[in-house]
Amino acid sequence: MPKTTSSNSGIYILEMYACEEFQIQVKKFKDISIPKGYHYYIGSAQKNLSQRIKRHFRKEKKIHWHIDHLTSDENIKLANAYVIYDAPKNMEEEIANDFPDNFKSKILLKGFGNSDTKGTITHLFYNRKKIPYNHFSARYQSIVRFKLSSNE
Repeated sequence: MPKTTSSNSGIYILEMYACEEFQIQVKKFKDISIPKGYHYYIGSAQKNLSQRIKRHFRKEKKIHWHIDHLTSDENIKLANAYVIYDAPKNMEEEIANDFPDNFKSKILLKGFGNSDTKGTITHLFYNRKKIPYNHFSARYQSIVRFKLSSNE
C-alpha cells in the first residue's frame, strides 16, 4: 500500500479499461453496450478497504455487487484503484455527483452501484481516454494510487 495507515476505511475510484465493446450480464442493464475505453467506479468501504479493493482485482469471485459483473468480465482490465483513506461515507456521494462535470465523463448505466447512495444517478462513469492521475490528485488532494504487492 502506498500509505501507512491504521485505518482501513475510505473512498476509492476503480479505473477499468474495456478492451472491446461488450454487454454486461445484469438483467437491469440488459441490451446496453459497454463501450471500449475507460470506466470509473466510485465505491467505499467503512472497514476492510484494502481487502475490498483486492477483491475487485480478482477475476474469480462470487458475484455480489453490480461492479462484480464488470471486474470479472474478460473484456475488462482493472488498471488502477485510487484511494482517499479515512474519507467519510458521504464523500462517495459527493464524488459520484461531481464526476461527470469534473472529468467530462458520461453516464451509461443509471442506477449502477448506487443502491446505498440515493442522491446519485450512478457510480459508474465512462471516458474514451484515460483520466491522468494528476487530475485526480488536483481535485482530491489526499488521493493515492493503491498498489498491490507482488505476492497479491
